[in-house]
Amino acid sequence: MMILAQISDLHILEPGKKLSGMIDTAACLSKAVLCIGRLNPQPDALLITGDLVNVGSIEEYEHLRTLLSPLKMPIYLIPGNHDNRDMLRKVFPKLSYLPTTGALHYTIETLPVRIIALDTTVPGKGSGALDDAALAWLATRLNEAPKKPTLIMMHHPPFATGIEFMDVMGLNDGVDEFARLITSHSNVERILCGHVHRAVEARVGNAVAMICPATCHQIPLALSTEDREGFTLEPPGFRLHLWNGKQLISHSATIGDFPGPYRFA
Repeated sequence: MMILAQISDLHILEPGKKLSGMIDTAACLSKAVLCIGRLNPQPDALLITGDLVNVGSIEEYEHLRTLLSPLKMPIYLIPGNHDNRDMLRKVFPKLSYLPTTGALHYTIETLPVRIIALDTTVPGKGSGALDDAALAWLATRLNEAPKKPTLIMMHHPPFATGIEFMDVMGLNDGVDEFARLITSHSNVERILCGHVHRAVEARVGNAVAMICPATCHQIPLALSTEDREGFTLEPPGFRLHLWNGKQLISHSATIGDFPGPYRFA
């Protein structure tokens, strides 16, 4: 058995600052870390699917490093559109899986399920893209182990959610080519994403693509074209992905302290 925890869209700022003047993203992440640290059994690894910090400064990444330090399991992360690749590499030099230059694509080969991390960010833009080089890299990695169960993690989801103002900032290039690659590789179990700040699922090729809730604020479930951009203080969440030797089972969980469990009468 293997358990992977997933969090996303942390938006950590410099110490003492609040997002939009009201959201203490550091306190939110601390609650998530505490929640994951209490899990029994402990996850084999933690996956973080982007928007680690809010503007990409060294001070933010140093704050993030401190906030994550209580967790003892390996942490595998990818950047989101709010991140800065160079600053991320500078503050986390011990993450040897991160490439020293260019896009932060990599693979993790040491777990029962192979992890392919795909960097979808475009510096200076909120939307994401997979250019020809990224798609070629992915095709090569998928062809290396066509029978091993595989999980792909990326920030921008490779499907439209119906939340229009977020879809405008979605994966705008390479979506169809990505789907064709996934369709031709039946060993891809999951595509794990972030960016949208709420739990959403869709099929892409033969795989299930899943967006993880954020550890801080959520995006409203706004499916009308008349709905305006904004955020909501719905409870934050995370995902747990359990590999049982045959398939990957995914759970959604809420971050927080709640009464129970109680025995049934």
